[in-house]
Amino acid sequence: MSGPFFGGRLTVATGDITRVHADAIVNAANSSLMGGGGVDGAIHRAGGPSILEECRRLRATRFPDGLPAGDAVETTAGSLPARWVIHTVGPIWHGGNAGEPATLARCYRSCLEIAARQDAQSIAFPAISTGVYGYPRESAARVAADAILAWLSANDLPRTVTLVFYSGADEAVFLRNAGLHA
Repeated sequence: MSGPFFGGRLTVATGDITRVHADAIVNAANSSLMGGGGVDGAIHRAGGPSILEECRRLRATRFPDGLPAGDAVETTAGSLPARWVIHTVGPIWHGGNAGEPATLARCYRSCLEIAARQDAQSIAFPAISTGVYGYPRESAARVAADAILAWLSANDLPRTVTLVFYSGADEAVFLRNAGLHA
């Protein structure tokens, strides 16, 4: 684990987000909310059918056309060691001139807003959009760090944020590019 940063409120780790003990974990979802590959599939598999059941209800009611990129919604965490899963849809990378940085920052803010509203003390994020959505990890690191630090500067909740990377190499890319200082 790296850090802590920002007075102990932000840490960076390598591991499996489905095993993180936090009030909320973030799912880098697709707009269908029906599960998929990567983090999305792992969260649905580890959390069990209750997450998918709740996602189906959300699609039938609030999001019939799917969850828009940049938005977020919470569900149960099922069998996960968290209280909630906050699903967010990151932008697909189209070269950086199609609003991707603003949409990615909105993903982080939307999740943090939900966590605060739920009175979550802790939240864990994966790297949003850096997998099959193709967002360059170096650029995504700076956007994520800026959005999270701006939130933490202005809000008391959540008290702690953990960024959980699948590999040490991904964590290292983040740390080199995020502009964080202990």
